[in-house]
Amino acid sequence: SWVISAFAIVGAGFGAPIGLAVDRIGAKRMVVGGLLFQALGSGLGGMAESAGPLILSRVVEGLGFVSVLVAAPTIIFATVSPGIRDRAIAVWATVMPVGMTVVMLAAPLFTYLEWRGFWMLNAAILLGYGLFFVASAPAATTAGHSQNIKEQLARVAAAPGPWGLAALFAAFAAAFFAIFGFLPALLTDQFGLSQNLASTVAAISVAASGLGNLAAGALMSAGRRPVHVLTAGFVAMIVFGFGVLAIDLTWPYVAGLAVLFSFMAGLVPVVLMGCLPKLAPRPDLVGATMGFAIQGNNIGMLAGPATAGALAASFGWGSVAMAVATVLVAAIVLAWRALPAQT
Repeated sequence: SWVISAFAIVGAGFGAPIGLAVDRIGAKRMVVGGLLFQALGSGLGGMAESAGPLILSRVVEGLGFVSVLVAAPTIIFATVSPGIRDRAIAVWATVMPVGMTVVMLAAPLFTYLEWRGFWMLNAAILLGYGLFFVASAPAATTAGHSQNIKEQLARVAAAPGPWGLAALFAAFAAAFFAIFGFLPALLTDQFGLSQNLASTVAAISVAASGLGNLAAGALMSAGRRPVHVLTAGFVAMIVFGFGVLAIDLTWPYVAGLAVLFSFMAGLVPVVLMGCLPKLAPRPDLVGATMGFAIQGNNIGMLAGPATAGALAASFGWGSVAMAVATVLVAAIVLAWRALPAQT
């Protein structure tokens, strides 16, 4: 659990400072550095001989991952024309569901590479893409800002927008991972599915989130109000969450509802990232604001599964559905208050 948690703890604790670094030294440098840090962390993990170095390698990898996650949208906002920006952000938002699905479906490689070889393969892919990105990304994105870090941090911390964005990301991540953190276990324990079949169902469900990302981009490009799309996503997550956790159904229905839950959940991060420039206190603090958002997202990733596990053990899966609904209702209320009036 620490090998998993170390990765998320980095984002929960250092998202905002990493965002400030993006605004200061430049988004392209942060993406390249982040990719190289991930390659280094994955390589060190593949060579680890005990738990301590393995966890440390995950911290290194987590720092690189958060750097990329914060800096990449900044590059998109700076280089993509406004007419296709929503769709570009939607494509970028598929990074998590597509990556998670690919790794889940690549599990048979463990038979041939074992876990060390698998991590070394990740290191090689990350290193290769880092070198590719150096040559392919626009050079203009290497320019950073030179404002005083304390002044930047004070401006971001004093503005309501970054805090509202962080809270919405936290609510979304807590609800999403409260369900998908335990979906394979739910399918095996309650319905008797094999681990391979349960993992396949989970992979298909997570992949549906990527399709939801793209659908959100199309809706935003068509002129839909972001707060309406966001509300639809949250409401659907409540309804389908109850179907997955609290209603006595056979496993094919539960799997179908999990796919629908994931698809509608995919609307949420695209809308929130699309609102990012409007919620930043200044145009040059988009990176720091994104850092706040990622910090909230990772706090939700940590809190959601931990809370869901405790509730399920004490009160059953229906209590998890109630907790998810409560968090998302609060998120809907916050969205209508925190997002800009024009959304």
